[in-house]
Amino acid sequence: MRLSGLVSSGLGRAHVFMSQEHYQRQFKEVLGVGAWPGTLNVDLPETCLGDFEKLRIIAGLVEGELPDGPEKHRIDGFERDGRAFGGATAFRATICRDGGQWYDCALLIPDLTRHTSTAEIISGTFLREGLPCEDGDLAHIELS
Repeated sequence: MRLSGLVSSGLGRAHVFMSQEHYQRQFKEVLGVGAWPGTLNVDLPETCLGDFEKLRIIAGLVEGELPDGPEKHRIDGFERDGRAFGGATAFRATICRDGGQWYDCALLIPDLTRHTSTAEIISGTFLREGLPCEDGDLAHIELS
């Protein structure tokens, strides 16, 4: 499955979650390395939303007939100091900026998210520098 969309800025809060040791241990199992403490957001056009919806069904976020699709990896949530950190579903993938080098990554779908058309990408690489990319650049995500 391939998704393509435009890089966009998020709320700048992912680093709070991404830097948690509990998550990092699990990200390492998915990525093979620890994840950069942040996500790269890719806004998906209408043409990709059907495939993205399939991922949301596989993740259990929406009802629907369970499609064949990429293997999911569960990221368990936890509680620390009375604060809940929710779980997520990760899908191994690679990403590139249009015409650039491919990087290992995972598409992350948090259990509690407002994103229905934005792919959140995690990687051991700081993708804004590695790809490199900036808001508005076209990125391709190939799920394995």
